[in-house]
Order: sequence, then structure tokens, then C-alpha cells
Amino acid sequence: MSATKIESDRGLNWRMFITGFALVLLYAIIITVLVRLGVSTLLIVVIALGALVAQYYFSDKIAMFSMHAHEVTPAQEPHLHEIVDRLCLLANMPKPRVGVAEIDIPNAFATGRNPSHAVICATRGLMRRLGDEELEAVLAHELSHVAHRDVAVMTIASGVGMLAGLISRIAMWGAMFSGGGRSRDGENLVLLEMITWLVSLVVYVIAYLLTMALSRYRELAADRSGAILIGKPSVLASALVHITGDIGRIPRTDLRQAEGMNAFFFAPALASGTAASLFSTHPSLEKRLDQLNKLERQLNG
Repeated sequence: MSATKIESDRGLNWRMFITGFALVLLYAIIITVLVRLGVSTLLIVVIALGALVAQYYFSDKIAMFSMHAHEVTPAQEPHLHEIVDRLCLLANMPKPRVGVAEIDIPNAFATGRNPSHAVICATRGLMRRLGDEELEAVLAHELSHVAHRDVAVMTIASGVGMLAGLISRIAMWGAMFSGGGRSRDGENLVLLEMITWLVSLVVYVIAYLLTMALSRYRELAADRSGAILIGKPSVLASALVHITGDIGRIPRTDLRQAEGMNAFFFAPALASGTAASLFSTHPSLEKRLDQLNKLERQLNG
């Protein structure tokens, strides 16, 4: 962070530390649950290490695949690369890989475990709808995520929730079909599996709440850093309003297909007025615009 011109955010760094510590505890709980279920130690180690390695080293490939995205070269998308080149020069950062998602939802996201293995991706719908200044503002926001190194923490946090959810489903079905048998130690399998289901469900909820809280703050941090980088908070605010309005006109079936990536998107893929907005991984539009308006006044003296 010290080498870049994108300012560090102490609040974000502190929240990432707390989230990371909590994730270690959640992983320990999951491993304990698997031990109590009688799963072999070797299998537990394989599952735990496999999950961590997959989340950390292949998060960019998983995210790109899930969003029908692909990496593009300067020859394929010269204008997009020009914008990223200019932003990286302003930020004094190494250039991340550049990708395009072949979907109509106007959005963007950053993924990758660190700045050296990062990808900034814009959707085809975003590139069609925004002008140069607004597109640059959105990509500055995503470049801030890369500089802040918050993408890896978000990826692991969401992975813990998925693992806990998987275990809770296995335990639930096991309790339903175990027939009231007992383990080799004389323990009631149904009771043990029901406790496992309950603990895994609690872990899932905690991981989700951690992800949501961190995601909301990191979006505000990226808004601020991205706006300062380009020196135009009002342009980022305009892009935010433009994208949010256009997302509201996207068919809900398309939005539901993309909602699994909401925590990583520039703006959440939610239909306006839906109950899901209450549990959004992003702060409200009003809060983001208010921060950008205040920043605009500060930069203009």
C-alpha cells in the first residue's frame, strides 16, 4: 500500500483483521464438528486445506467462470485497456489483468488474491451504457479494491459460509435417514447430527454477517479512494446512479442468476424494492452518494 497513491483505510484494515481472526475461529469450529461426526483426521485436513487453497489461489478463475467472463488483450479491447493503464499510472500500481463479462447487467468487479494476481472485469452491459468518464470512475473504484487487498478476505469469508452450509445440509439429511442408530462410542447419531446441523447453521449465519458487514464498509472505502484517485467524486456518483437505475430495469431472472456475485459487484444486482435489499452486501445508495457529495465539497475547498 505504501508504494501506491491509493490511500490506505485504517477502518478497513482493522475490519479485515477482525474478520480474518473470526474466520480462523469459524474454521476451527467446523473442524471440531467434523471430528465429532467421526470423520477421519486425514480427510479433515484434506477438506480444510483444499477449501483454503481453492479459495485463495483459484478465486479469480472461479469468479470469472461464474460470471461468463474472460480475459481480454489490448488488441481485443483497446479502449478498456487504455482506461486501466491511465488509472494504474495515476495510482502508481502494477496493471492487473483485464476481463470482460459477457452479460448485459451493467456492473464491474475485481478479483484475485493480491495486486500481482488481480483481475478487473467490466460487464458488456456496463461498457455499452457508460461514457468514458463514468466507466473510468467505476474502474477506479475496482482498482481501489485491488490496492486495499480486501478481495481475498471477502472470498475466504464467503467460502466459510458455503462450507458450513454444505455441512449443515449433510447433517440434516443424515439425521433424517440415520434411523436412530448409535456411533461406536454409544452416542445417539440423530442427536449428534442435529447438533452438527445447528452449529453449522450458526457458523453459516455468522460468516454471512461478517461478509455483509465487511462488504458494506469496503464499498465505502473503495468509493472514497476511487473518487480521490480521479479527483471527481461527482462522476463516480453519477455512474452509481446511472448503474443502479439501469439494474432496476434488468429482468429479475437475469438478476437472480448473478446475485451470487453481489458481494464483489460495484453495485448489487437487486431489483428495486425487493426484500433482498434489506440484506444487501452494499451500503444504501443514499449513504454512498452522501459520502461522495461530502468528498466533492472537500476537494473543491
